[in-house]
Amino acid sequence: MNASDILIGVNDEHGLDPPTGGKRTPVMPYLDRSIYENEFNRPAKIYCAIALLRSGLRVYDLHPEVSDVPVQTRVARANRAGVKLLATFAYNAFGSGRTFNAVSGVLTYYSGYSRFPAASRELAEDIYAAIVSRSLQTDGKGVSTLDDVGVLRSVNCPSALIEAGFMTNLREARLMLDPDWRKSIGYAAAIGICDYADISYVDEGNPAAYPAVAPGNRNSYVEIAQYYLTLRGFPVKADGIFGNDTESAVKAFQNMNGPEPDGIIGRQTWTKLVLPSPSAYILRTGSTGSAVSYLQLKLLSKLYPLAADGIFGEETENALKLFQTESGLEPDGIAGPLTFSALGTLMSPRDE
Repeated sequence: MNASDILIGVNDEHGLDPPTGGKRTPVMPYLDRSIYENEFNRPAKIYCAIALLRSGLRVYDLHPEVSDVPVQTRVARANRAGVKLLATFAYNAFGSGRTFNAVSGVLTYYSGYSRFPAASRELAEDIYAAIVSRSLQTDGKGVSTLDDVGVLRSVNCPSALIEAGFMTNLREARLMLDPDWRKSIGYAAAIGICDYADISYVDEGNPAAYPAVAPGNRNSYVEIAQYYLTLRGFPVKADGIFGNDTESAVKAFQNMNGPEPDGIIGRQTWTKLVLPSPSAYILRTGSTGSAVSYLQLKLLSKLYPLAADGIFGEETENALKLFQTESGLEPDGIAGPLTFSALGTLMSPRDE
C-alpha cells in the first residue's frame, strides 16, 4: 500500500478554551499556576501530524478545535472519515492530582476489546519503542490496556493512546511546556506509526529546500505550513488549501518574523516557520518572532514565569537574566550560544 492511500487519525485529549476542568498539574512552583494537559497534547499532536504528512501519509485531525469535544463525537468523526489507524496524545497523573510525587515515565495503551486488539497492541508497541528510543522521553513504563476508553475501543481501526509523562511529577509537568519535549515526542510517535505501517519516515531535513507554496495551491505542503502557522500562534484550518485565511495568517507571521509580507511561503519563511535551529539566533530586547517564542517557552519550562508572546520585552529580559544568574552565566539579558546551551538541557536550576 502506498503512503498516500493511508489516512492516519490524530487526536489530542481535552481542551484549552475553556480549559477542561481537572486535567491539569498541581500548582507549579514559581509559575504559581497549573499547566493544563492540553498545553502538551495539542502541540505534540500537531508535530506528529506534520511528520506524518512529511512522510507522504494523509492525516485526519479528530479534534481541531481548541475547546474540548466529547469522546463520542471524535469517535464518530474517525469512523466516518475511514481512518486506517489512530494515535491519541495525552498526559498521565498519579494520586490525588493535588500534589507532586515521584511516579514518572511514558506508557502507551490499547484496548483488548477493540475491533482490532492484536493490531492495536502492535501499534502501541511500535509507538512506545520509538518514543523511548527516539525522543527526549527515555523513561519508559511499558505498554498496557485501557479497555473502556472510547478512542481505543470504539473506533473502526487499530488505535493507541500515548500518555507521554505524568502531570503529577514536577519534572515531567514543567516539561509539558518545553517545545523540544513536545516536538520530540510528536515526531517519535510518527516514527512509530510509520514503522507499524511499513512506511519510510522522512526526517525534517532542511526546510529551505521545501517547495514554495502560494495562494491557490492545494497540497500536503500547504497543510504542513498550516499546522506550523497554528503552532507559531497564527491559527488556521489545516485543510491543504491555500485560501484567503491562510494568506492572511502567512502575512501576519511574516510581519513578525520577516521576510517582506508577500503571503508566499518560500525559503526564508519556511525556515522561520519550521525553526530547525532556534539556538542559532542571538536574541535581545526588541527581538520578535518564533525564536523569541521558543526562548520564552524554554524559560517557562524551567519555571521562570513570563508571557510567551514572541516579543522580547522587559519581562523576558528579566526572566532571562534570572535564569542566567542561577545557571552560573553572565546575566547580560542576551540569549546567545552559552545561554541556549544551558536552556537546551532537560534540567532546570529550579528543580527541587
